[in-house]
Amino acid sequence: MSEQARRRTPTSPKGTSPKAPRPHRRPKKDPVRILAFEVLRAVDERDAYANLVLPALLKKAREKNEGFDGRDAALATELVYGTLRRQGTYDAIIAACVDRPLREVDPPVLDVLALGAHQLLGTRIPSHAAVSATVELARVVLGDGRAKFVNAVLRKIARDDFDTWVARVAPPYEEDAEDHLAVVHSHPRWVVSALWDALGGGRAGIEELLAADNERPEVTLVARPGRATTAELTGEDTEPGRWSPYAVRLAEGGEPGAIEAVREGRAGVQDEGSQLVAIALANAPLDGPDTRWLDGCAGPGGKAALLGALAAERGAALLASEKQPHRARLVERALAGNPGPYQVIAADGTRPPWREGSFDRVLMDVPCSGLGALRRRPEARWRRRPGDLDGFAPLQRGLLTEALRAVRVGGVVGYATCSPHLAETRVVVDDVLKKTPGAELIDARPLLPGVPALGDGPDVQLWPHLHGTDAMYLALVRRTA
Repeated sequence: MSEQARRRTPTSPKGTSPKAPRPHRRPKKDPVRILAFEVLRAVDERDAYANLVLPALLKKAREKNEGFDGRDAALATELVYGTLRRQGTYDAIIAACVDRPLREVDPPVLDVLALGAHQLLGTRIPSHAAVSATVELARVVLGDGRAKFVNAVLRKIARDDFDTWVARVAPPYEEDAEDHLAVVHSHPRWVVSALWDALGGGRAGIEELLAADNERPEVTLVARPGRATTAELTGEDTEPGRWSPYAVRLAEGGEPGAIEAVREGRAGVQDEGSQLVAIALANAPLDGPDTRWLDGCAGPGGKAALLGALAAERGAALLASEKQPHRARLVERALAGNPGPYQVIAADGTRPPWREGSFDRVLMDVPCSGLGALRRRPEARWRRRPGDLDGFAPLQRGLLTEALRAVRVGGVVGYATCSPHLAETRVVVDDVLKKTPGAELIDARPLLPGVPALGDGPDVQLWPHLHGTDAMYLALVRRTA
């Protein structure tokens, strides 16, 4: 045998046969974890929203794989939303387990590590199963080389539980309260600061709010008046709403599409906070006629559908306006079958086609940062930047200004936004009222009887931890001259 051949031949101890090389094993493809990874990549790469991407991928998975059942869908949903909600905390923990800055770790690798961290620290999946399943995922989507890196990091994470890790990576509250809360509750520091300013009070309130942002929100239905009743929506998997007379809450795992009224469009999915905004505007006292209503930023149509139904009960007509044509089509779909007169148009609320003083009631639910809906869109907290508010500010002021022009003397405007940030709520209202003679705030609190903790008024701020709703804001303004 030549020397070259001898180097290629493995040697064995005397009396034993050469050990055969371990055959390559193909990684096991786990459709649930692959789907969760695909959603995270879409959120990261395309700025997609999980609540839009996930349902489509779940539907596709059910069609392709007969064995993909409700439990698989529930696990995929938990992996996606749990990972996104806790991303900031998991990043801090992962950073403590790698020998390089996180910015130098490829984003797909970070997504796999975050999925693994959530299984280890945020679910009841046994540690060995969480590590094994995530490493198999890494082999499928990253390759064997990077899967070894994932394995090493996850084994470090698995040594301690969530509370131990948080105590290790979060700065003490006494040294930096906002940074401590940002790490513990997985919110960017600037968001913690903004929410704290809006909420006021001490540590307990802000901790409860941030914790509520990380809870899975209930699915709430609305029975549109004159088209459906809450009795139709009531069943074994439902409970009455807390505050809205039209609300029904689904139990965890309940499927809205299984309810006939929802399938027919007579009822819909709508957060109770959004329902309360429409109800308060509809109940505001007017001087004079009450026949023409306007929803000036109507997309995607939830509030417009409820307003249209409430208007129909009084013989009033609703004009629903939405700037984006594709969103205007969603409004048309939501209003289809409304018992009263309505019209949907695609128009810019800052350059409206209607005449001044044309309406008795006007709703302006303005575009905003969405910081009030972080339970539903957890990725928004990582996507938004403080400078984004500067972009929304002129639009919000312009829309409220035009809304006050659109309403007649004696009529009422509702300024609403799904953000508690003061720069998008009271500051906007105060600035516009200073420049608008003949307009005054009216107290919205009496229009929401039974709803507690509405603040000092006259405007209203709802909170996830106090009301179980999105953090909706509402100011009602009457035109007096």
